[in-house]
Amino acid sequence: MAFEFITQALRQQQTDSLLRTRAVCNEAINFSANDYLGLSTHPDVIAAWQRGANEHGVGSGGSALVTGYTHAHAALEDKLVEITGFESSLLFNSGYSANQALIKALLNKNDLLVQDKLNHASLIEAGVYSPATMKRFKHNDSNHLAQILMQYRPQHANSLVVTEGVFSMDGDMADLPAISQQCKGHDAWLLVDDAHGFGVLPQGHNSLKQQGLLAADVDLYMATFGKAVGVSGAFVAASKEVIDYLVNFSKPYIYSTAMPAAMAMCIDKALTIMLTETWRVSHLNQLICYFKQQCSLCNITLMPSDTAIQPLLIGDASKAMKISQTLANQGLLVKAIRPPTVPLGTSRLRITLSANHRIEDIDLLLTRLKEALDEK
Repeated sequence: MAFEFITQALRQQQTDSLLRTRAVCNEAINFSANDYLGLSTHPDVIAAWQRGANEHGVGSGGSALVTGYTHAHAALEDKLVEITGFESSLLFNSGYSANQALIKALLNKNDLLVQDKLNHASLIEAGVYSPATMKRFKHNDSNHLAQILMQYRPQHANSLVVTEGVFSMDGDMADLPAISQQCKGHDAWLLVDDAHGFGVLPQGHNSLKQQGLLAADVDLYMATFGKAVGVSGAFVAASKEVIDYLVNFSKPYIYSTAMPAAMAMCIDKALTIMLTETWRVSHLNQLICYFKQQCSLCNITLMPSDTAIQPLLIGDASKAMKISQTLANQGLLVKAIRPPTVPLGTSRLRITLSANHRIEDIDLLLTRLKEALDEK
């Protein structure tokens, strides 16, 4: 029978406790969302979307190079330049698309791509399908990165090093100063995927500022609007020449319908709130400190992270799913993350905190979590 592998693959996923299913989210305290600043429900953000829809409609009508680029898009790109310090920026419909666009447009068969071993799937997949030679360095290990660059850089025309600012499944931060230094020393460009760092970190608005770096220390910067900003979409920031090159040669950009102007206006408003309502970041980081402290007192061992992503390693996929379901039955949404998203044997509960959470929410989670862990 044709395509028998479909049935076999699904059966194997079920056997391995790795079958993915979609569940309609019901009323629950959400500890799995990436809405770190709680902006997705902010009344001013919602009003901006409604105003944009009234002015521009709910679609864009074409790609950015045809009819889809408006004053709203241009204004948003200008604001991103002000926030990040880069010369220019470019809007995409998703972080996945932005990462694929960068690697596909910039690298050829004579080039070298070096990625952190724990980079997001969008980056790794783009590297697999790229004609460039791809190597992976040990997670957050700048010495191993240096060894790879020393060995392979001289044989290639161009080299691109890629890391996340805040790693999406572990919650730890890249050692950007050390990685940037290695890139400069080996004539390699650096791309930082800051999807989970942009707008969230206390020292500035991204992972670069958090670690004392400037835009000049990084060649390419990507972040999304679906996390701290609370909406959807993504952007790339770089030199004007690089952005002009992407506009001319990036197929995911050229051949995709542009994000609606209404969404651009909505994102613009969310960025303004992100910059002005600074209490959101302060409150979030207070919750992070409180949660970590209370977990320690309860003998709950978290993975090392100082960010809104607080993973609890379980190991076995079926156990992680059982605990997640137990919490869901009690009105707490804490999703289990399993292979291949994370390595085998490292299934975990990916607990994410938000500025919308209260201390009482954290206390309830801790009580129910301890009960569920004792039962496992």
